[in-house]
Amino acid sequence: MTIMAASLAGCGSAKRQEAATTESQSYESQATEVPREASPAPSSSYEEATDCDGYAAEESAPMMEAAPAPSHSYSKSASKAKKSDDNSSRYDDSYENYDQQETYEKPEENDFFLTETQPLSTFAADVDTASYANVRRMIESGYKLHNINGSAVREEEFLNYFSYDLVAPKKGQKFGVTAEVSACPWNEDHELLFVGIRAEDDFAEEMPDSNLVFLIDVSGSMNDSDKLDLLKSSMLDLVDNLPENSTISIVTYASNEELVLDGVGIQDKKKITQAIKGLYAHGATAGQRGMQMAYEVAKENFIEGGNNRIIMATDGDLNVGISDPDELERFIEEKKNDGIYLSVLGFGTGNYKDASLERLADCGNGNYSYIDSKLEGHKVLVEEMSSTLVTVAKDVKFQMEFNPAKVNAYRLIGYQNRTMAATDFADDTKDGGELGSGHTVVALYEIIPADSEAAVNLRYQGSDTKVDPASDYGTLALRYKEPDEDKSKLEEYIIGSKLYTDKPSESFRFAGAVVEFAMILEDSDHKGTATLDGILEALKEIDDTDDYKDEFRYLVKRIAKDV
Repeated sequence: MTIMAASLAGCGSAKRQEAATTESQSYESQATEVPREASPAPSSSYEEATDCDGYAAEESAPMMEAAPAPSHSYSKSASKAKKSDDNSSRYDDSYENYDQQETYEKPEENDFFLTETQPLSTFAADVDTASYANVRRMIESGYKLHNINGSAVREEEFLNYFSYDLVAPKKGQKFGVTAEVSACPWNEDHELLFVGIRAEDDFAEEMPDSNLVFLIDVSGSMNDSDKLDLLKSSMLDLVDNLPENSTISIVTYASNEELVLDGVGIQDKKKITQAIKGLYAHGATAGQRGMQMAYEVAKENFIEGGNNRIIMATDGDLNVGISDPDELERFIEEKKNDGIYLSVLGFGTGNYKDASLERLADCGNGNYSYIDSKLEGHKVLVEEMSSTLVTVAKDVKFQMEFNPAKVNAYRLIGYQNRTMAATDFADDTKDGGELGSGHTVVALYEIIPADSEAAVNLRYQGSDTKVDPASDYGTLALRYKEPDEDKSKLEEYIIGSKLYTDKPSESFRFAGAVVEFAMILEDSDHKGTATLDGILEALKEIDDTDDYKDEFRYLVKRIAKDV
């Protein structure tokens, strides 16, 4: 186990610039109920809220070079080499040629941080689900455990694919917050903190007027049944379920870009249907110019106060025009300030460019999904239409401040490509993530309790910190902006000791099983005692299920059968 000891000063060492409106909250904690609701922090400024007794770490003194100390458990281990993108040692020859053109990018997984030296964990919201659907495609295609590319597995996208029993926002609030702590399923010396966020669902009954521009890859690489044909079927399904005041535009790109439909009202379904059915694959992929045209069309048909969104559908094989992800990212970032969001739908196998598509969605104020079947297309575009297509909060950021009297060390599971510097949390120029109507976000922290035998005790720092099992785990702070505003708002919630339970909820247990499966698939250094059989045993005890959770159980069984 690696524990990172950072020299970052604690939250009490410097006063933060106030960049948001702090929302007052007065309701009482519901710690004894399930789902377990986190207590709002006292109504105060952010500076006051984070300067609580026992929380702020002393500012670190400048570090001086000295002779190496004897090896101890608290020493920072040498940096591990980044896992190979192709994970070639995990593949059978039968899959090597098939997958050699698929590209994935994944930073090194998060390690533990000592609370004394780095009490703040900061990351942007992420509601993408593409990783789970893509790995499901692999398993259903016959991949065994050692065939699966570990870089394709992103734990947070596995977690956020599923629904959980979370506290709904109270009237006048943007979010409901659920928190729960219990024993860690894969390490008996550790605990697991479950944090779930549920956004307001203002559009559950009626969608706002929508200006949707479909940016469709019709290049030769899309000429497969699981690509353009599946996309057309999913589009027709969406059109049949859109509100009456929506407008549809279609921009296609291959060797050239073409405006197929321009702001056609949803009432003219015959014209829209004919245009969709007439799409065919041909030529190379000039994605950049097609993207330029899509933004131009979206701006021309812009609906004030409505849902203005580009939906890009592709296998990600952008081999003509701006093909470098960094250049594409800069282009989209320049355009997103016009109030036009970008959602990305990935299709296909073999030459799938996951790395490019994830980055496009992240920098375009949108979300990223992978469509591997008609059922998944219906889930993303119809069942979850309001959360997929309607943004209720933008630049959403999370910052968890851990209490060293309760938590010795912690690690955030997943979200590696969404982590932020602590100082970025209050900086409104730094992008967060977007949440749609009714969207949920779940994050898990694996923690080492301060009174655990596994706790790491520093030799020189933290001499004044007293272990207090009755104290709070910490404080969760959320920042977000309204979709049409540029100044963020702040909400804070206390994660109290009463949220610990020996009988965790079914949402907690299912989330734990999902993360265990993801860690096994990616061969995580932190998977501990996790086993496929153990996951299946845990799932037997969960009664609250649905079709997607039943399918998850099937996927675990299928992998376990061949191990």
